[in-house]
Amino acid sequence: MAEEPVAERGVLTAPSQIWETAVRQAEVIGRLAAKDTVGLAEADDAAAKLRISRRQVYGLLRRRRAGEGVVSDLLPGRSSGGRGGGRLPGEVETIVQEVLRSRYLTRQRPSVAAVCKEITRRCRACGLRAPSRGTVQRRIERLDPVSSAASREGSEAVRPLRSAGGTPPAVTGLLEQVQADHTPVDVIVVDERHRLPIGRPYLTAAIDVASRCVVGLVVTLEAPSATSVGLCLAHAAIDKRSWLESLGVQAVRPMSGKPRELYVDNAADFKSEALRRGCGQHGIKLAYRPLGLPHFGGIVERLIGTMMQMVHELPGTTFSSVAERGAYDSDGKAALTLRELQGWMALAVACYHGQVHETLGRTPAGVWGDKVAESPQPMSVTNEAAFLVDFLPVVRRTLSRSGFVIDHVQYYSDALRPWIARRERLGRFVLRRDPRDISRIWVLEPDGAAYVGVPYRTLSRPPISAWEQKAAVRRLRQLGRTEVDENALFAMVTQMREIADTAVSTTRKVRRDVQRRTEASVRPRPTAPSAKPPDPDVSGDDRVVARPFEVIEQW
Repeated sequence: MAEEPVAERGVLTAPSQIWETAVRQAEVIGRLAAKDTVGLAEADDAAAKLRISRRQVYGLLRRRRAGEGVVSDLLPGRSSGGRGGGRLPGEVETIVQEVLRSRYLTRQRPSVAAVCKEITRRCRACGLRAPSRGTVQRRIERLDPVSSAASREGSEAVRPLRSAGGTPPAVTGLLEQVQADHTPVDVIVVDERHRLPIGRPYLTAAIDVASRCVVGLVVTLEAPSATSVGLCLAHAAIDKRSWLESLGVQAVRPMSGKPRELYVDNAADFKSEALRRGCGQHGIKLAYRPLGLPHFGGIVERLIGTMMQMVHELPGTTFSSVAERGAYDSDGKAALTLRELQGWMALAVACYHGQVHETLGRTPAGVWGDKVAESPQPMSVTNEAAFLVDFLPVVRRTLSRSGFVIDHVQYYSDALRPWIARRERLGRFVLRRDPRDISRIWVLEPDGAAYVGVPYRTLSRPPISAWEQKAAVRRLRQLGRTEVDENALFAMVTQMREIADTAVSTTRKVRRDVQRRTEASVRPRPTAPSAKPPDPDVSGDDRVVARPFEVIEQW
């Protein structure tokens, strides 16, 4: 069955300057679009902020209301190249941008006249007509003032352009700000098959600041990455009922919706191109904590700290340090699988939502319900797969007669046939791939209209993850293979899996690899759902009972 295309309307294809302009316009026009009528005074005020005419404001307002409420609604239509185009020729635009980057945005701080002179010199050397000084001046005015000041004058000059103060700004609106962070979970989990220890999983959590509700929760065996953030955002935005049912958990979790601002630290996985563009596409402002001020992310930090304190009561906990663990045998006491740990956390969070929060003076669930009644229900996501595609890692490749090749693996679909004949004129394609399962890629159509799912060229190949592919290539190199082909790659993956299956009870690393491989597969539902955090499967005097959160006031 053919994959249904996922629309893409400029998230990656729009030039940076045009995209940034659309983001600024969306902030202003979005507030007007929520009103029934927009008067002349409001339109004139918006026109002044955006430096456009009143007529253009109403034009943008019509497009916003007719669209889907995302930034790409306001992107300009693709020009046919006919009359009326005020853009510079591509070669001249490239020279202007290069000179601005390499000369203007430097600590030398050359004047506009000096920049124009350099642009004129380069254009004449290439036999091109130089742009006017006014054109160059307008390009400079479009530069981000914060980035421009930082490049020309240093970080101290940027400080007046940013909000001052050491206290985080107050947040009162539902999903106005969601804080997110990662952490290794302080507990050893066991594999599904042999119930033997496989190591510590990772938690990515997201909490709504206004209501203190936990809106996103993802537990995986994969190290934190941009994909983890995308999964957490997708989990925050979707209806939780199907997720709870898949875990066999009976609980009510109405907290869902796209956050207006995602507030994170300065880790590399929060600064990827995929995350920045994905957040921009869905109107999610991506904000970073000020360096040296960790208390700006204190709410999610306290959430994670409290969750880890509760995890310390589970069998197989590693505690917070070697000294605190002492002689406790974490591997020997481990009893919960990754799935059971997810179910326990889901129930614990549900219990937390129903307990009075000391700071709020009410339950988080009650605050959420009241804020939903005061304002419209936050916008949720109905197609989780399409939403997640916007946050998957980006790869760029050229198209050949046999399709695409990524890391020695070929991908092909009949959907590629119309593009193969004119592939020489299309350049490199934008591809997205889920590292947890590389059996399929998402290919952005040449006109940027939609993503098309493309599977392996050889459909009989088994689904594998990116880490399995890298491990197989590394093993082939160790065996002296100077060139790696697809047949050798999958033969090595099959061989490594067979070794893992026969030796699964010997080492924790092998068991962990097997569990990571099976995480994406569908698992049978539990025979009986639990109404409270499940009791760990231990016996004797070592039996530990999982309890709901008690130190809620610290979140």
